[in-house]
Amino acid sequence: MGLTLAEKILSQRAGREVRAGELVVVEVDQVMVVDSIAGSFFKRLQQLGAAPRFPEKVAIVIDHVAPAANVEVAKAQKEIREWGNRYGCRVFDVGRGICHQVLVEEGLAQPGGIVLGSDSHSTTYGGIACFGSGMGATDIALAAASGRTWLRVPETVKVTFRGRLAPGATAKDAALEMVRVLTADGATYMSIEIHLLDGAESLTRSQRLTLANLTVEAGAKCGLVVPSGEILELYDVPTWLYPDPDAVYAKEVEIDLSTLTPRVSVPFYVDNVEEVAAVRGKKVDQVFVGTCTNGRLDDLHEVAAILKGRKVAPGVRMLVIPASSEVLEAAAADGTLLTLLQAGATIGTPGCGPCMGRHQGVLAPGEVCVSTSNRNFRGRMGAADAEIYLASPRVAAATAVAGYITTPEELEVARA
Repeated sequence: MGLTLAEKILSQRAGREVRAGELVVVEVDQVMVVDSIAGSFFKRLQQLGAAPRFPEKVAIVIDHVAPAANVEVAKAQKEIREWGNRYGCRVFDVGRGICHQVLVEEGLAQPGGIVLGSDSHSTTYGGIACFGSGMGATDIALAAASGRTWLRVPETVKVTFRGRLAPGATAKDAALEMVRVLTADGATYMSIEIHLLDGAESLTRSQRLTLANLTVEAGAKCGLVVPSGEILELYDVPTWLYPDPDAVYAKEVEIDLSTLTPRVSVPFYVDNVEEVAAVRGKKVDQVFVGTCTNGRLDDLHEVAAILKGRKVAPGVRMLVIPASSEVLEAAAADGTLLTLLQAGATIGTPGCGPCMGRHQGVLAPGEVCVSTSNRNFRGRMGAADAEIYLASPRVAAATAVAGYITTPEELEVARA
């Protein structure tokens, strides 16, 4: 019996063939710490009486509350800078961007590598076939102190996407459909191995990162997209980094991209996915475009194409927060930001923004938000009864113009 992609990566690191269910100790390429958990990370290291064994393999990113929202947060971020200088670790400061986007841009995540992050959406690295997984402060501290971690080799769910995206559909819609099919706990502590076939190989790195990002919403330990297309052009992909034809899977599902329609995740669970048509006309107070799911340049381009020559509806706040400084600079250089600003959008500092409800767009009681983020749990972005609808950048842009949930295609019909 052959090996899955997760088994291949962990076998390579373990120096022997390993299979689902086994416990392994492996070296890690990068330990990523976000600002919101950095204090706990420092405390754990202190309790261990340890320092980072390989400082160059530890990166701290100030992104969850950036810039600082109050004095206590400012003090915590000052400690991060001082700690990073003391131990020689990388610190990506306010404005550099969201941890996952930054590590990909900086080349710290690579195909076949292992990246552990103190953020659950560390599965994002799987978009480039890097084993990315989120862990708590204690496990992250131990990995930083030793340069290694222990893992139970996960079983694997095989998800095959076939065909090219139907007009109006996006990778976000494909990701939401995947979560709907698998359900919120359908891949708990499993690897979701994503195969792109019959035209789906054309999905870009950005689109693959979106798919991998949302695998954790089905409970996955990691999400790995089998290398193909653009990934082979951007990276030196190891020849061994492919699942075997006779690999053993716990479950297999297929999704036809050519039949996909725009999707929306309805409060208060990510797997509560409907076609946009089911909630069309729902009035909104805020539209948020950004996050590690959909804050990249191609996402902003889609939004700008819809907003060009239009205005955000009266009474609607539209927040656009680029995923990184690189994205922000590129969007400024090609005119995208000007289009967004002329339409009435507000541009925020690269980072997580209001995604976790700490600052930059917290929702008031009873408000409704369409967000390109990855979670719509009760209280996620502010008030417990505020409603969050997860959608693609295209649907978010059309909604901002209309003032209610809709699609760009329906906007064109209304204009005609």
